[in-house]
Amino acid sequence: MQLNQYVAAIDQGTTSTRCILVDHAGRVVSSAQFEHSQIMPQQGWVEHDALEIWGNTRHAVSEALVDIDASPEDIVALGITNQRETAVVWDKATGLPIYHAIVWQDTRTADISGEDPARWLKRTGLLVNSYSAGPKIAWILDHVEGARERAAAGELLAGTMDTWLLWNLTGGALGDGDSPAVHATDVTNASRTLLMDLRTRQWDPQLCESLGVPMSILPTIRPSVGNFGRVRQRGTLAQIPLTGVLGDQQAAMFGQGCFDVGDAKNTYGTGLFLLLNTGTEPKYSRHGLLSTVLYEFEGQAPVYALEGSVAVGGSLVQWLRDQLGIIPNAAAIERLAGEVDDNGGVYIVPAFSGLFAPRWRPDARGVIVGLTRFADRRHIARAVLEATALQIREVVQAMAADSGIELTRLWVDGGMSANDLLMQLQADILGAEVVRPKIIETTAMGAAFAAGIGAGFWSGIDEVRALQSADRSWSPTWTPEQRDKLVEGWDRAVERSLDWAS
Repeated sequence: MQLNQYVAAIDQGTTSTRCILVDHAGRVVSSAQFEHSQIMPQQGWVEHDALEIWGNTRHAVSEALVDIDASPEDIVALGITNQRETAVVWDKATGLPIYHAIVWQDTRTADISGEDPARWLKRTGLLVNSYSAGPKIAWILDHVEGARERAAAGELLAGTMDTWLLWNLTGGALGDGDSPAVHATDVTNASRTLLMDLRTRQWDPQLCESLGVPMSILPTIRPSVGNFGRVRQRGTLAQIPLTGVLGDQQAAMFGQGCFDVGDAKNTYGTGLFLLLNTGTEPKYSRHGLLSTVLYEFEGQAPVYALEGSVAVGGSLVQWLRDQLGIIPNAAAIERLAGEVDDNGGVYIVPAFSGLFAPRWRPDARGVIVGLTRFADRRHIARAVLEATALQIREVVQAMAADSGIELTRLWVDGGMSANDLLMQLQADILGAEVVRPKIIETTAMGAAFAAGIGAGFWSGIDEVRALQSADRSWSPTWTPEQRDKLVEGWDRAVERSLDWAS
């Protein structure tokens, strides 16, 4: 192996796109990141400009290389991870999206919940709601003039954000010489569409027809670790092999080294995403969770996971900062909340776009309850952190009921995991150990590890697991009585949030 060789990873997230370079020792040697606009044309709608994201991706890649004077010859492989259920439809000839990308948080397709839930759960492992990417693609085809006719004529392509980036990286509308751009996705992203059969890991014709998504516009489904083609000849990463693609939460599991059955992690990002490795057979939830593909190596059996997705995590802290002006920056919430010993009777239920797992109540809306003259901004800050930890507790309980696995240790990552007070609250509210790795942005690391294994840079999961280490852990300190009292108040607060939206 040559010196100064790296794996590059693109992490296309909900609020920003970054590129990191990772050396063979698993160290991030360079990183660049650019935020993109959050477009909200009306209540419940969230969109992104896919062209802005593609531009930011190119800038992030260029800046990450320039920062350490790296050249394409120094990069052995490229991986992609992405916000999963966000969907985009574009013109194959021009490369221009026909509508903004519709973001996973968007609720405009909530009317799909009238479909038979048992049928969809059995085939896809998913609950029928606005979360998935398939209904978003159908909405674009139905609401952009002429889109269905153009799709039938073979003029349009569709996919999640990994597919959009992969297509552009491999040549876009111009292709790459005599080779067309690669229109593909991996199994983890495909499993979030409501269109893929979870066991066969192929598009299901009946489900596609039911949702009104032509299979002709969908990408080819490939294993997460394997050959996705090469970057186009022109550009910063010319001819670099693309060897790993994972949805963001699966990438975080990969980056945490959660390769054994029973391993679990929670990512504290814009939302909260808790995954539990359930092995090579999918477990179908009876308690409001999703079954999903965790990863698949080319030529090997897939590995599955149970997942609980909570819509509002770090975005609640942003709301406290931007809408209420209670804190000057996100980091300030830890100091403010730490100035009080409890929430003063205040609870916040952040159901800004309904409640996700495990309750799945699109009719819920955010509430603050228990206010008295005694309460002040410190108690509200504390209630924000407690709401985060309490939502995760609900998901953990549902996972135990579905899998029979009692969680004793939770690996954590994402921006909010840097908050030590939140991590202690999480341990106390769960009654379980919480472990934070040295590198908390594990999503990008997971994409790098997957691509590196796919290119032979690392030998396999045992080698990349050996590169990971813990930074700090927290053990529970509360009595069961303390925990039960807080949970009882939370349940009462959640009841007040229901039946607000028709």
